[in-house]
Parts: sequence; structure tokens; C-alpha cells
Amino acid sequence: MNLFRATAVVLALTTGLLALPAQAQEAMQQNVSGDPLYTANAPDAFSMVADLLIARPLLIGATVIGAAAFVVALPFAATGGGIGAAGRALVVEPGKAAFVRCLGCTGDGYNKRQ
Repeated sequence: MNLFRATAVVLALTTGLLALPAQAQEAMQQNVSGDPLYTANAPDAFSMVADLLIARPLLIGATVIGAAAFVVALPFAATGGGIGAAGRALVVEPGKAAFVRCLGCTGDGYNKRQ
């Protein structure tokens, strides 16, 4: 009986996994993702791969370099009263582009819901 149950479980899981590509294809044809911003942009697979392998590492590097530049520029920004603007320009904007934007999208993808 254990062999029968194990075989049934493996067969059920395999059938479920084989159905996933068909469900994904159906969702791609209908362009339904649940997120209206992502549905509006609808990036293709090549832009997602390029974003993942090229743009995201560069944006993360820009965030790290911007944070270091912000620390160096902090005394000068403090004397001029522009700490917030410097922080937004050097750290927050590259960080939003790297971590908040949807994969393959060209916009920032961050909308505050009120």
C-alpha cells in the first residue's frame, strides 16, 4: 500500500507541475497579473533577463556608490541645508530603481496607495 500511495503522490505532483506552463501561457495571453502597473507595462522575457543580469547589479552598485558619496558630501550638504535632497538624489532614487521597480519595467513601479 505504501508503494501505491507514493506512486499516486508522485503522479499527482508531476501532473500539477506539467500543467504550470499551460497556465502561465494562458495568463500571458490574457496579460493578467493582478498588478495594474505591471499589466500596463507588460515587459517581455528578454527585457526581464536583461534587467535582472545587467541593470539591477549596476543599480545596486550605484546605490552603494551613492551612499558612500552621500557620507563624503554630508558635511557640505549640512552646511548648505540640503541633506534631504542629497540623500534622495544619491541613495533613495537609485535604491528605488534597483529594489522597487518591477522586473523589466521602465518606470519606477512604486505608487503609494492611500
